[in-house]
Amino acid sequence: MKFLASPAVRVVLAACALRLVFAGFTGLGIDESYMVAASRHFAASYYDHPLASWWLELASRLLFGGDSPLIVRLPFVLLSALSSWLLHRLTFRLYGGRAAFWAVVAYNISPVFSLAFGCWVLPDGPLDAALLGFAYAFTRAVGVPDRPDPRWFLAAGLCAGLAMLSKYNAVLVLAGAALYLLADPAARPALRRWQPWAALLLAAALFSPALFWNAAHGWQSLDYQAGRATGLRLHPFAPLIIWAGEALFVLPWLWLPSVALMLGAFRRGPADRRGFLLAWLGVIPIFLFAAIGLWSRTRILYHWATPGSLMLLPLLGNWACRLRPAPRNAVAAGSAVLLAAAALLITAQVQFGLIPHLNRRFPPGTSPLLQVVDWTSLRAQVPPGTVIAAQRWYDAGKIGYAMPGATVTVFGPQPHEFGISAPPGAFLGHDILIIAAPGDVGATIRQFAPDFASLTPAPALVVAHRGDILLILPTLLGHDLLKSP
Repeated sequence: MKFLASPAVRVVLAACALRLVFAGFTGLGIDESYMVAASRHFAASYYDHPLASWWLELASRLLFGGDSPLIVRLPFVLLSALSSWLLHRLTFRLYGGRAAFWAVVAYNISPVFSLAFGCWVLPDGPLDAALLGFAYAFTRAVGVPDRPDPRWFLAAGLCAGLAMLSKYNAVLVLAGAALYLLADPAARPALRRWQPWAALLLAAALFSPALFWNAAHGWQSLDYQAGRATGLRLHPFAPLIIWAGEALFVLPWLWLPSVALMLGAFRRGPADRRGFLLAWLGVIPIFLFAAIGLWSRTRILYHWATPGSLMLLPLLGNWACRLRPAPRNAVAAGSAVLLAAAALLITAQVQFGLIPHLNRRFPPGTSPLLQVVDWTSLRAQVPPGTVIAAQRWYDAGKIGYAMPGATVTVFGPQPHEFGISAPPGAFLGHDILIIAAPGDVGATIRQFAPDFASLTPAPALVVAHRGDILLILPTLLGHDLLKSP
């Protein structure tokens, strides 16, 4: 029981308890529903991301024989505990026990790390755990803060490969590690050893399933992700907006000091090997996505840069040790209470309708409950075995997860994984229930009538929760699909 007496362990257990409540009593979000609905099969990789998060939820479904929110989210809750432990070990090694405690606190009070990545079916949960494992092994290998042990390069290579199997942007942290090896004179001799090069080969071998899958599918996944950095529009204020979004996701009073500490570590340079290493691990994601926002034709999502903030948490934990205890403790406790209150409020709204008729306060079809409620009300409205075609991948995800007995495809330019797991061309000769564009059914008729022998109106589908109508989906029934839309 001495283990449970550790303050850091108590923080992690309390945070995991909150995550389990949130995971079990709220519906899957848009991205989560999409992943579960579109990946009812094992593959070497998938359209949006490599295999790690997809395999985790598939394995949990296979192990427990169901696909409830708690079942598919459970691996990600467990990974949050592993990430907390790895962060504690990394920070303890660099700065000692008190800094390790505050780093763990920062991780578990940050909304994006604690709830989003620590609970939801997203690639960022396994990414965080793998990157923290890499950072710990890398510090051991290069001798920060003590003597180098090159054997740890192989462990770093293993974790690097797992990180790349989680999400492509892991390469940005790994690139920071490579630049650190070049920039730190004390670490540079490691490049003359065989171990770092063997680690690189190991990471590449682990990542090879994603490469083979891309090669077999016309490089769809890599092309999709790389395409987010293309464009010729000038957005001069985009970096500030992106950094503001990142700060809001992490918590401004955690993100701003972390970036300031990173810049200070660069100013001190290799004389501060611990801070210099962490700064290199964190800098590329934080600045690269802000720079891409200057010209990108797509919206930069704020959580893409969070691997950089994750790598800076040991610096933040060490800084927190030097703060005045009373205000520091008050900010930490207040942040924890706000996070728990927000999670429990959402849970209570979903389960008990805490705020009556909340959806009526929003324009039709825009209720926030659509994000956290599973669309299971559709099951009684559609016969099992029906082939359903949505026009947007995220609608297909919500429908597909809510209706495991139906087959869901996407008639549209961005089907994502549905274009591989359920391509429209696979349903030639079938009758298909088409989800029409709300408010403009005529446009859907004109678009898809040439693809069917006939197209007739069908009853609208109603997404409801606790007696309230959240969304009305007009539908059309296409008879005998003649060609792929």
